[in-house]
Amino acid sequence: MKIISWNINGYRAITGQNPSKRFDTISKENKLFAYIDSENPDLIAMQETKAEMSQITEELRCPNGYIPIYNHSRSKKGYSGVATFVKREPKEIKFGFNIEKFDTEGRVIECIFDDITHFNIYFPNAQQIELRLDYKLEFYSELYKYILNNYSKNDKIIISGDFNTAHKAIDLARPEQNVNTSGFLQVERDKLDELFQMGFIDSFRAKHSEPNQYSWWSNRSRARENNVGWRIDYHFLSPSLENNLIDCNMQQNVMGSDHCPIVLNINL
Repeated sequence: MKIISWNINGYRAITGQNPSKRFDTISKENKLFAYIDSENPDLIAMQETKAEMSQITEELRCPNGYIPIYNHSRSKKGYSGVATFVKREPKEIKFGFNIEKFDTEGRVIECIFDDITHFNIYFPNAQQIELRLDYKLEFYSELYKYILNNYSKNDKIIISGDFNTAHKAIDLARPEQNVNTSGFLQVERDKLDELFQMGFIDSFRAKHSEPNQYSWWSNRSRARENNVGWRIDYHFLSPSLENNLIDCNMQQNVMGSDHCPIVLNINL
């Protein structure tokens, strides 16, 4: 099974419904559908869609062969949002933790299949630390509570998405300069540690120990061209899936967003 996670930074831009711009180049190319066609994933989880289905033209809502599942922000239009396209229909779909202040931002899709549960999550960022750091940390805590209350250690769970936190110094190009920057604050990294303490596995680091592997780059100062990035996108596997992991890779050359796709291959 191939599962892809990608923060697409605007569904309508990456599909060409709205023009996208990179430096001086303006494009209305449907980069998303072309990418899905070339990769043929069983499931693709997208974050920061910034749209609800009714805002997307019908022919762009989903490529052929997939079932579309959308969750959008009800608190602010053009903000947050996730979408999952999957070939096999889930037996159950859930949205969020049943906590209004988190669920209203449309950050979670939970797809329950007979053999596995998949979470597509866009975690909050805390760039405005005084306003959003506590919200971000509590979001992490509520996810962990939700999993512990609804699943056992033997359940097969995959958590895919943009976690908005780099875990270790190897996971960003300039760790020393960013110890006081949201996304690499010690309190955020400690919160991510809790997922490891629950037994979850970082599928990329389980197979790759090399540096300079990133999933997000700032749009400023040509950071992507110089590979001055952060690894903040992950596929986490529950302990029962450790022996099923084949590989996980970041496709750093795939354009269309300030993030790149991360591809999980797993035996299921």
